[in-house]
Amino acid sequence: MTFDPQQLGRSKTDLAETLRTLRRRANRTQVWLAQRCKMSQTKLSNIENGRATPSLVDVELLLSALGPPAGIAAEVRTLARLANTEWQGKRVSWRRGIDKRQAELAGLEQKSSAFRYFLPAMATGLLATPEYIRASLTHSPGDTSRTVARKLERQAVLHDSTKRFTFLLTEQAVRWAIAPPQVMAAHIDRLVSLSHLPNVRIGVIPTGATMSRGPMNTFTVYDRRLVTVETFTGRMVFQDPRDVAEHLSLFDAYTRHAHFADSARKLMEEWADAYRS
Repeated sequence: MTFDPQQLGRSKTDLAETLRTLRRRANRTQVWLAQRCKMSQTKLSNIENGRATPSLVDVELLLSALGPPAGIAAEVRTLARLANTEWQGKRVSWRRGIDKRQAELAGLEQKSSAFRYFLPAMATGLLATPEYIRASLTHSPGDTSRTVARKLERQAVLHDSTKRFTFLLTEQAVRWAIAPPQVMAAHIDRLVSLSHLPNVRIGVIPTGATMSRGPMNTFTVYDRRLVTVETFTGRMVFQDPRDVAEHLSLFDAYTRHAHFADSARKLMEEWADAYRS
């Protein structure tokens, strides 16, 4: 499926209008359709007026009850998938204040219990030293001191024993030199230290590991309900179960090629020593 960021915003309105039109063309009332789909009339009204975004299951129930032609049903499914995808542009984040993004991430972390991070290029702020974080923000506009502070505050979540974290980093992600050698060595030392936490798994994939799928994007899976995918210009948020399942499958595939525990620590200690020398 291809789309542009503006299409993501329009799709929710288009989906609401299309579902309302389909019901009226079928000469059905909201009461009848809501009862047929085992949902409240209030929920259906909110869907048809764009106040609520239907899940893909909701859409399938509505299509089954209304029985539109196959071509129209396919269009509705595409709109539904787009409506369950969110685009967050980096320029908009900058205008809002990038520290606000940290508050949003903290909220996601509070509501989730299992986290899977695939990091092919750089380490996430949850794992980083203050110096590494500052270096990673040199391209960001304005005063980034509040963002650094927020990122450091968020690291406390790693010590919440009710949550489980798995971080997969390629060798490049660990060794990519965004700061002077002494800063990089201290940063890698922190990764080694965090790998000892009982609820944190840090896996590294060394250069030369043979894998059929390339590491195209940084992504994070929150529980089994939501995926964020990072790009240079923003991020996409997927809630479609098929998208979540695909990223979970990729994560499992990459995990099979990763080193964990003492094996990972040995590699990272060697990489840190290389910076010290």
